[in-house]
Amino acid sequence: MHDDRPQQQRHSSIVRVVVIRLALALVLGLAVTAGLIRAGFLDIPSRFNPFAPLQIADEVNWLTRWKLARLERDRRQCLAVLDGSPVSHRAVPDRAPEEGCGLSNAVEVSRSSVGLNGGFTATCPLTVAWALFEQHVLRPAAQEHLSQEVVRVAHLGTYACRNINHRAGGRRSEHATANAIDIAGFVLASGQQVTVRGDWTGGDQNREAFLRALRDGACRFFDVVLSPDYNEAHHDHFHFDMGSYRACR
Repeated sequence: MHDDRPQQQRHSSIVRVVVIRLALALVLGLAVTAGLIRAGFLDIPSRFNPFAPLQIADEVNWLTRWKLARLERDRRQCLAVLDGSPVSHRAVPDRAPEEGCGLSNAVEVSRSSVGLNGGFTATCPLTVAWALFEQHVLRPAAQEHLSQEVVRVAHLGTYACRNINHRAGGRRSEHATANAIDIAGFVLASGQQVTVRGDWTGGDQNREAFLRALRDGACRFFDVVLSPDYNEAHHDHFHFDMGSYRACR
């Protein structure tokens, strides 16, 4: 009986060599392209340029979250992004951690592209994520589902030195470092209010669709997004944070 194994092995070896060479050529091509982009020899829109700073107004794509994540390690660039956004803010001094609570790379926000029921202090990356959310989720969703603008957001605060869900034990909440914000409702241009507590279920279908569009869209920018679907503790608000976990519930 003729043994075809040597021929099959030679064929497999040739295939492996071809695949390796193609992979090396691809890596080399990407490296050369990246070098040309970084050096400025290739002019591409900032939203497609991995080396260009994040801009709030840019159309969202797969690079957006990567650029947003970079801001957690770059205070200067994070503040520069906010400087080019509609968010009125000022940097606040760091507060050394004490018992798991403190501030680092935080800003005080007085206004954004919509009104707020009060100012808040939050980490710079969280504030940038909020600006992206307003621009690319909140305002479009209001027009699509409610045919009007949101003029004010009602939040429940950002900084609170406490554990998750106010428990006596367990780990600290992202609120303990002003890295989270809770949102209770919205005031429309007509003066009507849409609240998480009153409109998440059993009410107007357009309002329900609006709130679900916000929950789903927020997951594009925030690391953790929790809604009434998560648990009873969130029956009356959305929780958005930029922590070390990922959840969209």
